[in-house]
Amino acid sequence: MKKKVYKGAPLPFMGQKRNFLKAFKEALKDYPKDAIYVDLFGGSGLLAHTTKNYYQDANVVYNDFDNYRQRIDVIPETNDLLAKIRPLLKDCPKGSRITGKVREDVLNVVKLAQLNNEFVDYITLSSSLLFSMKYVLTYDKLVKETLYNCVRKNDYDATGYLDGISVVNQDYKVLFKKYKDNKRVVFLIDPPYLQTNVSTYNNYWNLGDYLDVLDVLDNQRYFYFTSNKSSILELCEWVENKSFATNPFNGATKQTMTARVTYNSTYTDIMLFKNNV
Repeated sequence: MKKKVYKGAPLPFMGQKRNFLKAFKEALKDYPKDAIYVDLFGGSGLLAHTTKNYYQDANVVYNDFDNYRQRIDVIPETNDLLAKIRPLLKDCPKGSRITGKVREDVLNVVKLAQLNNEFVDYITLSSSLLFSMKYVLTYDKLVKETLYNCVRKNDYDATGYLDGISVVNQDYKVLFKKYKDNKRVVFLIDPPYLQTNVSTYNNYWNLGDYLDVLDVLDNQRYFYFTSNKSSILELCEWVENKSFATNPFNGATKQTMTARVTYNSTYTDIMLFKNNV
């Protein structure tokens, strides 16, 4: 049976690199097919999944620091919850506000699931009931939001998504230390973006945390993702020009892509990659 290749994460995740996959796979051509690819900030696992499907002999390590695998494991429960909500919205047009008794009924379904100690995937639920790009992580936050009918008709499915991938859950510094001296390693580095909504991530990131990540670039082969919102490239150039410090992106290839947040709001996604050390 042919393995399914996912072109996007099977469950909603803010910041997944779906639009960069074509460029990412094109750049992978110049990297070893039997290397060890370590995804330090695994997120939705989409980069790890894409790498494993592109190079099936590669050892791919996915650092699931945001517990995305847990959300995958409970997809049957998530589908069941959404199946209970859909009939309540039969008279509510797609994209319209959910108000009155229908809203109360929808919230009661979610509340009952929580009272029964069922795992409620609030990120997936947010993409079904909230305006685009809005996410909550608790029931208390959900009841304060305006609800919209964004529930998809089909069930979620992640069959085979992480097959053949080594899944770990560690501080990225610990994982980096384990592999940094291995000459066969290629690091995939997609940290939370500065000045971007990171409400669905486990930890709050400040400038110091973001700059600490640059330590993993020294003398390594890597793919590194950022955006023009962070201004990290300009900062590294400024530091290099004003001091004796070396710009960690020297020698890296840069590719950009326009990402759209809303109809009239965009930013530039950036991928930098380096294969020579």
